[in-house]
Amino acid sequence: METILTIILLGIVEGVTEFLPVSSTGHLILAGALLGYDEKHWMVFNVVIQLGAILAVVVLYWRTFLAVLAGLIHRQPESWRFVRNILVAFLPAAVIGLAIHKQVEAMLGSPLIVSVALVVGGFAILVIEKFAPPGREKGVADISLGKALGIGFIQCISMVPGVSRSGATILGGLALGVERRTAAEFSFFLAIPTMLGATTLELFKNRHDLGEVGLGGIALGLVVSFLVALLVIRWFISIVTRRGFAPFAWYRIVAGGLAFAWLMTR
Repeated sequence: METILTIILLGIVEGVTEFLPVSSTGHLILAGALLGYDEKHWMVFNVVIQLGAILAVVVLYWRTFLAVLAGLIHRQPESWRFVRNILVAFLPAAVIGLAIHKQVEAMLGSPLIVSVALVVGGFAILVIEKFAPPGREKGVADISLGKALGIGFIQCISMVPGVSRSGATILGGLALGVERRTAAEFSFFLAIPTMLGATTLELFKNRHDLGEVGLGGIALGLVVSFLVALLVIRWFISIVTRRGFAPFAWYRIVAGGLAFAWLMTR
């Protein structure tokens, strides 16, 4: 029963934080430290349940994906630019991630790195949002090839746990002059190949040992993260459109500071 409750709790944490600029991986690592379990036994679970949150994007934006597919069939330039931008932005993370995945895995066991990254990232959000140039792009297809590639390289910073993949891509987009809502939605769409790649690699490497929870536990975590992410994504877009990213920046600073203070007293 205790394991099931932990699975549900982590699924909720993943669903809430995956698309917010607060770092889902960082929160899962801190949750592991608070709950006192061995992160190594849950590492595969923490990566794979991200697929549930990714599925929520597919469900919520199915009309967009259907329109892009129809556009590709009819050779519409806008649809080809949409796909080009996603693939170009995904490429740096795929190449760099494969090259340094062992170093990244080593950092996944450090709650202290997460706490520091949360605070630093919070201040970075405040600075970037204040000084970012006004955005002009009104859709993912409007983003230039150079900006898409730039966002892809900036996304690689999120390999440090606590930085936040969504935060890096969204703030990278803002810094490069992409409009708020477009930057957020580009982050959602870019998560699909990025998280699929990370999950596939993790499952392949651990195909003979899925950790403490097994397939049933992973499936439960997937379902929970999917249902929670369905609710969070629409709420997030509403907050960003009306109030920007400052609320999430201050949350990062407070949460990271409290986590750092707690870790220093353990």
